[in-house]
Amino acid sequence: MLGRAAAVPVSSALMNDDVRDIVLGLLASGISAAAGWSFRTFLWRRRLRRKQEFFGLPDGAECLLVVNQDPAASGHGVSRYDTFALLELSALIKECGAQADIVVHDTARQGFGLRTEFCVGGPASNERTRAHLRSMLPGVEVNTDYQDPRDGGALTIGGETYRMDKGTAEYVLLARLTGPEGGRPVFLASGQRAITNQAAIRYLTRHHSELARRHGTNGTFCLLLKVVHSDAYGPDMVESATDVTTAATRQAGNV
Repeated sequence: MLGRAAAVPVSSALMNDDVRDIVLGLLASGISAAAGWSFRTFLWRRRLRRKQEFFGLPDGAECLLVVNQDPAASGHGVSRYDTFALLELSALIKECGAQADIVVHDTARQGFGLRTEFCVGGPASNERTRAHLRSMLPGVEVNTDYQDPRDGGALTIGGETYRMDKGTAEYVLLARLTGPEGGRPVFLASGQRAITNQAAIRYLTRHHSELARRHGTNGTFCLLLKVVHSDAYGPDMVESATDVTTAATRQAGNV
């Protein structure tokens, strides 16, 4: 009888130890999971804040999507690749918690700095782009005569001419422009073909963190992107990104 009575407390003690270990393990797991979630949330929010700062799109902000005109369309129309570019921008804008106002290029009536602007298309299809090039990137010349078999669509920057080899080697300007008084930026994708516009927008959305580190979140930059073998690879193959900011922003004739 005495032996049996003595065995009960030992079993209870072991059970209590097991329960305690299980509870402590669950608590440790819960604390670790909560800490991991909090850290991931912190990193996500920090990345989001940096993205919002670079694009000038804080929560609830409004921005402008300037749509160009497809020269091949009767009436007003947007090419397939320009539409894809606008869809990618729409996803970016939604992620930043902002809202977009879509306007046709020849009806946009807004100065710099009031709202972030995304302007898609070269000067042959987008009057707003033509105005931006003239006022903010005077060192860029674009041959808008696409009937010219040799120089149609060619870009001339700093004395260098970049001609289009359709489907093989094509060029597009990707710029972030700010007015003299600061404010919200204008993002410009001005390419030789619609598919190069999409390539520039895709490059912007994928490399915005790198661009922010290199150029800051408030400055102006102008990059020349080379899109290679678009007939085979679409807008994904960007071979080089040359910084032409100095030449592009220099007035013609200035050294």
